[in-house]
Amino acid sequence: MGHELGIVGAGNMAEAIARSVIAGGVIRKEEIVAADVSAGRREVFAKQIGVRAVEKNEEAARGARTILLSVKPQQMKEVLSGIGSLLSADTLIVSIAAGISSGFIEKNLGGGKAWRVIRAMPNTPMLMGKGMVALARGRNAGEADLARARSIFEAGATVLELNEEKMDAVTAMSGSGPAYFFYLVEQMIRAGVTLGLSQQEAQVLAARTCIGAAAMLEGSQEGAAELRKKVTSPGGTTQAAIELMVSKQMGEILVASIRRAAERSRELGT
Repeated sequence: MGHELGIVGAGNMAEAIARSVIAGGVIRKEEIVAADVSAGRREVFAKQIGVRAVEKNEEAARGARTILLSVKPQQMKEVLSGIGSLLSADTLIVSIAAGISSGFIEKNLGGGKAWRVIRAMPNTPMLMGKGMVALARGRNAGEADLARARSIFEAGATVLELNEEKMDAVTAMSGSGPAYFFYLVEQMIRAGVTLGLSQQEAQVLAARTCIGAAAMLEGSQEGAAELRKKVTSPGGTTQAAIELMVSKQMGEILVASIRRAAERSRELGT
């Protein structure tokens, strides 16, 4: 007998996806098989999520209606060569590996089949049901395939469909984006402590400020630049801080950092 979803690589992102589809009633836990070489990760999936967890990728791939590829990009070629013969042309292949193109997946699955591939880039806020996911079709994937992939991710994220050539930019923006945010909050907390706040006080102030600001941005018709200007009173404290950031080229550094992440995504795919 087959199963609805085979997960190859049961890491944190795959965990977020599995939890969200089960909680959302999209796929029952009995219809999921997750494979990982790590006994610790298998234990998480088996004991905490309640799905069948196996060591060998072949067990997750064989009979799966949809395969979720969530291994590291450097491992992808070997993984694909090991499972290609076990999949049918009807199997939907969904990959969340950074930088790995649908063409790379089609080629390395082999077998001369018209593999139906959806490339996806989710982010870790899926763990909280607040994720962002971009989806791009490979050349053989149809609207029904895209709809099936969308149903998997919509349980825990907002889904955006776009052309595959934009996926490296998405990886740099939203895939890696939570880390940029956490780094900013780290520095806000550190600054608060140097000004005499306790660690806990600084963390609450920084976290709640960022959560509130994000809610304003999401709920407003105005862009980030306009909202920033409304907070920045002439000659006030905010202006003093913004002027120092500008003088230190903080904006240019952020843009260059995100561009570097996109470049690294392209490197991983070669």
